[in-house]
Parts: sequence; structure tokens; C-alpha cells
Amino acid sequence: MTLAELYEIICDRRDHPIPGSYTASLFQQGELEMAKKVGEEAVEIVLAAAAQGDRRLVEEVADLAYHVLVLLAARGIHPEQVLNELERRHRPPAHE
Repeated sequence: MTLAELYEIICDRRDHPIPGSYTASLFQQGELEMAKKVGEEAVEIVLAAAAQGDRRLVEEVADLAYHVLVLLAARGIHPEQVLNELERRHRPPAHE
């Protein structure tokens, strides 16, 4: 699965909530709770990197990626916008 595919699934859950869906429950909780969840996952990445091994680190990074995509979907921001920003930052400065 690609991040773009995951984002599309997340948007589908946002637009067509399924009872019992974790993703749908995140949208019901609102953006502040989504942002808090992103913060929690970031802390869990730090802990995993410090003392829990590579497998746990991969799991936590996957959790963070998912929750970031949920937050982006809530705001109507497509991941392509993030990639465009990274591309912009990578370009060498223009010569004057």
C-alpha cells in the first residue's frame, strides 16, 4: 500500500463513516484530538528509537504517518502539497 492509497481510504472513511471504524472515530473527535494523537505518536517514536528496537520504531513511524494523514484529510490538505513543499525546500537557491 502506498501513502496515497492510504490517504484515499482515510478520505473515504471521512466522507462515508463506517460504524466502529477507528478512522471515523478520529474524525468525530475533531482536529484538536487528531493533533494530540500526532504528538503522542511522535513521542512514541522517540521512545522506540531510544530503547525499543527497529521493529517497534517501524511500527511507531507507521502509526505517525497514518495519524498525520488523518489530520491532513481533516484539513483538506492533500499529501502532494507536503511533497511539493519538500521539493521546494530541496531546490537550490536561485542565482541573482
